[in-house]
This record gives sequence, C-alpha cells and structure tokens, in this order.
Amino acid sequence: MELPGLGQHCSECTCKQLDFLPLKCDACEEVFCKDHIRYDDHKCSSAYKKNVQVPVCPLCNAPIPVRKGEIPDIVVGAHMDKDCKYNPAQHKQRIFTNKCIKPGCRRKEMMKVVCEQCGGNFCIKHRHPLDHDCKGSSQPTSKA
Repeated sequence: MELPGLGQHCSECTCKQLDFLPLKCDACEEVFCKDHIRYDDHKCSSAYKKNVQVPVCPLCNAPIPVRKGEIPDIVVGAHMDKDCKYNPAQHKQRIFTNKCIKPGCRRKEMMKVVCEQCGGNFCIKHRHPLDHDCKGSSQPTSKA
C-alpha cells in the first residue's frame, strides 16, 4: 500500500529526492532534503536575510557593525585605523617576573622556584640550598 501524500521532493534541481522528513529553509521558505538544507548547499538567494555575521576586531575584540551592502573587511580596516581602542603598551605582559633573592644575582625566572627549607624565591642556578647558603632549617641539606 502506497501513501502518495507523504513526504515532499527536495527543491534542489539536481536532487528532487522524495524525503519523508523534509526541512524548510528559514530564509527562502523552500523544502529541501537533509543534504541540501544549508544555505551554501542550495545556493540560497535569501541567505543574507538570516545568515548575518558580525565581524570582530582582531586587536580589541569589539564587534564591528556592518551596514547592508558594506564589505566587512573594509569596515573592520577602517575601525582599526580610526576607532580601535587597542593599546599595545597596555597589553604587553612581562613573562620573567620572579626575581632571584640571592644577593648579587639579577636573574629572573618565568615560574617561582621556591626553596623548601627557607621559602625564598631563587633562579634555576641558585635553587638548591647549597647554592644560596640556605639558613632555613638546621636539618642536613643532603641525605647522602
């Protein structure tokens, strides 16, 4: 027993597949199969109504409004030239901020290197208790 009233044919001219669960495009209102429902797959002429993307400035991460008919790349470029609030001097982060506390040493490390005995912050060269004349505890510095 056939049920000719069920399903619809895909509106894509190269497909015309009978689909029992057809999908309606929200932009052009035509019916498509699962393979042609995306705007790009059926070359939707009304995609601009729904497929709206707001470009974001790569420097300040602010959304840039684009009017209809404007090219997003040109609008973002104009924003970067005139209105962008990005200040590279503000965003420059120091990486090596952990200064060695051994007298006379001026080295800085990316991560803290803390001595287990005295709790001081040292560079890689002076991290061992024998290397920085540790006075933290009276226990022997080596177990050998």
